[in-house]
Amino acid sequence: MQAKAGREHILKCITDTIAEPRAELKPQVPRIVQIEIPKEFIGAVIGPGGKIIQQMQEETGATITIDETDGVGKVQVSAPNKDAIDAALGKIKAIVAIPEVGEVYEGTVRSIMPYGCFVEIMPGKDGLLHISEIAWKRLETVEEAGIKEGDHIQVKLLEIDPKTGKYKLSHRVLVEKPEGYVERERRPRREGGERRPRREGGRERQPRHNNHQENNEAAE
Repeated sequence: MQAKAGREHILKCITDTIAEPRAELKPQVPRIVQIEIPKEFIGAVIGPGGKIIQQMQEETGATITIDETDGVGKVQVSAPNKDAIDAALGKIKAIVAIPEVGEVYEGTVRSIMPYGCFVEIMPGKDGLLHISEIAWKRLETVEEAGIKEGDHIQVKLLEIDPKTGKYKLSHRVLVEKPEGYVERERRPRREGGERRPRREGGRERQPRHNNHQENNEAAE
């Protein structure tokens, strides 16, 4: 009886102190979290020769392991504190995230081409910002807009090519259209792939005559 009373007393003291387990651990408490990702993203998280996963571990201080089980990727992240866990999970989720058409992203200019620039909207996901989609005015070069590699720029995802998976971006749709702006009309293509007559020396090429045949006809 005394033992039972003693246990009940101890349990009462415990429940008086904390009635139920804490919903959230203290920030400095070590923890382990497991998430699932589509198996096709396992390689993207690991990276060539393990480069990406090693970089994430170095930057966050977390330990990351990945296994494929039952057709899904199981990612286990362990870290000495909440900040490290959150940082590692954030990087992993960014890699496996799928951009959505119509969403606006804060991107980073990775490279500049004569026809536009490539902007990274998510880790490892670049899209083309065509020169015609940078501003409402006509630009001859990307540099004319003051854009250079490493710049941060807001872009909207207009389209994902269903065949190639490439991303089409726009910045000008996020900027107010100038008053009185008129979209330039594009020249319509000739229907049915009809070709124009070939020209020689700037003139239309005329059918050649068979002089020998003409001479024979004249002689008859």
